[in-house]
Amino acid sequence: MLLNPHLFVAAALLTGVPVGAQSPATPTTALTVAPGHAPPDHPRLGTARLRYWGFDVYDMTLLAPPGFDIQRFEDQAFSLELRYLRAFKSADIATRSIDEMQDIAPIEPAQAKRWRDAMGALFPDVQRGDRITGVHTPGHGARFYLNGRWIGDIADDAFSRRFFGIWLSPKTSQPRLREALIQSMSGPPRTP
Repeated sequence: MLLNPHLFVAAALLTGVPVGAQSPATPTTALTVAPGHAPPDHPRLGTARLRYWGFDVYDMTLLAPPGFDIQRFEDQAFSLELRYLRAFKSADIATRSIDEMQDIAPIEPAQAKRWRDAMGALFPDVQRGDRITGVHTPGHGARFYLNGRWIGDIADDAFSRRFFGIWLSPKTSQPRLREALIQSMSGPPRTP
């Protein structure tokens, strides 16, 4: 696992992971962090808001080049931005992401642990108004930004496809959210 030392210390402080702690690097889950890269400037295609048990959780925006086909999302480059409407801990985001990914299709326990550890090391705690943008790059994996600043990559194509499937797969646990996102591609945003 390769980390920028300054970002690693910040991530450790935010997530409660001791500064010397690292999970073993694997060929299928490489985490790299480098400063100075901006998210791609794709047009906005759709927006939706996740509400859970009456609470607003986040607003989601899908950004993609012209011709994007949601039915083939796994094969195309795009970005998803989540603007959080409440605070969440890094570990909770990682755990919930794994739960949602496993709902789409089973994940071997060792793989789930590697992905959870990679997300836990990468994602910070978020506050209301923070934006995490994930960029799906087919054949490479996922690149992540916090409030427009690059925080790292998870260079694992299988992870990226499964992670973005949380929202875009027909098997998502939030079909109304996906439907709102698709419908907003051709009209005003809806709230599921």
